[in-house]
Amino acid sequence: MAGIIPLAATPSQTLNVVLSGQNIRLDVQQRRTGIYFNVWQNETQVVSGALALTGTYIVRAAYLGLPGDFAFIDLQGSDDPDYSGFGTRWFLFYSGA
Repeated sequence: MAGIIPLAATPSQTLNVVLSGQNIRLDVQQRRTGIYFNVWQNETQVVSGALALTGTYIVRAAYLGLPGDFAFIDLQGSDDPDYSGFGTRWFLFYSGA
């Protein structure tokens, strides 16, 4: 299963999604130095404070047991994401089993 995870153009948000049969919570926050992620799987935090960079996977550790990984795609180049362009310029892509 792969696809786009819809993000609102807001600086701080939490999404609850079911991916590959797993309950996943994403905490997304814009800080001065970039976009940061917390990832929860079935109410257990598996990633804390990961910096999101365009074209780079966020989790990057299969041993954590997540059924896939997340990365941002920039439709206008290769800049790192900014919340103001969520849904128009930057899209969060999920690649999983």
